[in-house]
Amino acid sequence: MTMISDNLQGVRARITAACTAVGRPADAVNLLAVSKTFGPDAVAEAFAAGQRAFGENYIQEAVEKMAALRELPIEWHCIGPVQSNKTRLVAENFQWIHTVDRLKIAQRLSDQRPADMPPLQICLQVNVDGGANKSGAPPHDVADLALAVATLPRLRLRGLMCIPEPAPDFVATRALFMRAKALFDALNAQNMGLDTLSMGMSADMEAAIHAGSTMVRVGTAIFGGRPRPV
Repeated sequence: MTMISDNLQGVRARITAACTAVGRPADAVNLLAVSKTFGPDAVAEAFAAGQRAFGENYIQEAVEKMAALRELPIEWHCIGPVQSNKTRLVAENFQWIHTVDRLKIAQRLSDQRPADMPPLQICLQVNVDGGANKSGAPPHDVADLALAVATLPRLRLRGLMCIPEPAPDFVATRALFMRAKALFDALNAQNMGLDTLSMGMSADMEAAIHAGSTMVRVGTAIFGGRPRPV
């Protein structure tokens, strides 16, 4: 077994343990392997170990990686900020995007999604704690944004994503994730039919799972520390 394979087993065990602790089935939480800055070989190793969904932050890097791995049936998720001039690359190459926080970006993605591809799967990014340096729609804007995005023809709204600021302990971290869960539940009370709550990373996935996450985005715990620029 490779280091990546071993690490994947460890992450899956952590997911199972966190789910068991709160009475959730282990398959209630999907694992997204965050492969940004790692090359195609690392992704191929993870794929060989059974991982199928991969998250990328840097769009041009991701598109090059997709070309190198085009023979593998990988599900690619865009999890980085998207500027207007990059929406076409996302619309034409990814299956998912987790970082939509403005209607303008959603509209461009819908307009630019090729007609012969399935609808682009969308999560709205929410700034749950008001962090000044964080992307994401303010919580009070999420309902209107969700209703508008749900009408766009080439998109399918799946749920919410958040990246809260680091908190001092498990209880405080879980409380931040619970804010996103409350928004998620409120939208579903309006018959939005959402099924994805994308939250939790290597350091805080247990708190996110306890709060109701359905997808954790894990990079370092799978691939190791990020390569430093030379």
